[in-house]
Amino acid sequence: MVAAIDFLLVYLLVYRLLVWISESHAESLVRGLLVVFALYAASFTLKLTTLNWLLGKFATVLMLLILIVFQPELRRFLERIGSGRLMTPLVSQDEDQYVSVIKQLLRAVDILSKECVGGLIVIELGTNLNEYIQSGIRIQSHISGELLASLFWPKSPTHDGAVVIRESRIAAAGCLLPLTEATLQDRRLGTRHRAAMGLSEVSDALVIVISEETGVISLAERGNLTRYLNKQALETPVVLVCTRKCCCQRGVGSLL
Repeated sequence: MVAAIDFLLVYLLVYRLLVWISESHAESLVRGLLVVFALYAASFTLKLTTLNWLLGKFATVLMLLILIVFQPELRRFLERIGSGRLMTPLVSQDEDQYVSVIKQLLRAVDILSKECVGGLIVIELGTNLNEYIQSGIRIQSHISGELLASLFWPKSPTHDGAVVIRESRIAAAGCLLPLTEATLQDRRLGTRHRAAMGLSEVSDALVIVISEETGVISLAERGNLTRYLNKQALETPVVLVCTRKCCCQRGVGSLL
């Protein structure tokens, strides 16, 4: 019995640690740490005294840097443990909630496109977007097509930035996104499209762009930009990613 409890606790801690690594862009950092530890073990085994001493000192500094750089993520991880939500799944929304979100999202895109109002909508998936959410105005609201469209209306304080959607809610508006360094094929594309491409290059987020000049709908994903979409054409990729996000076994496209 004690062994089973011990195994369960270790499993939960390792699971939450892997989730935290995935959410905080720390995969490359973990690989770097493994390389450093491998070099340290090799230097100790081969009795490379100078290298062993240097890596030992470097490891101490590296641990301090990790604590500083990932302080917000570590705090949220400890808060989750302290609040008893260690076993809470990453996404708790059911299929009906996502169907509603998709409907309202497509309605907002349709409104913006018809009125030729520029828009930039980000759907957070696996990659944590906290650094971009913090650059905007916190909303934390349920999604409605009209509310979402109003955030981009001219003279609104949030119309120039991006709206980030996290777990069926509008997390923030007026957010600043990284701009791509790549050369866009169409020179007429402006900052919104460059920002959409930039975020899609550094995360797995799905980014929808509505052109202010033409009302053309575009979709950025994994560093690729697909243009000239309509409401129906946009529905398929949005349904796919939202279905994947909520871990449903059944598709929701037939419900829209």
